[in-house]
Amino acid sequence: MIFFSEKSLRRAVGQYIEHFHQERNHQGLDNLIPFPNIPQNHSESGSIIKSERLGGLLNYYHHEEKEVGTAA
Repeated sequence: MIFFSEKSLRRAVGQYIEHFHQERNHQGLDNLIPFPNIPQNHSESGSIIKSERLGGLLNYYHHEEKEVGTAA
């Protein structure tokens, strides 16, 4: 990565910190995410969605959120 200013460096570090704490699984925690943005779904069903940060340098995967139907 090439940083053009302190602002771009701070943005990249901020994105990495968010990824590290909220999206990356940690082996020391039984491969759980310490502070997930969305509840972790341990089911094996459903589509897996790939998301990325920093232009694809950081990738993470999660199950697609299931839609909850409403009764009329």
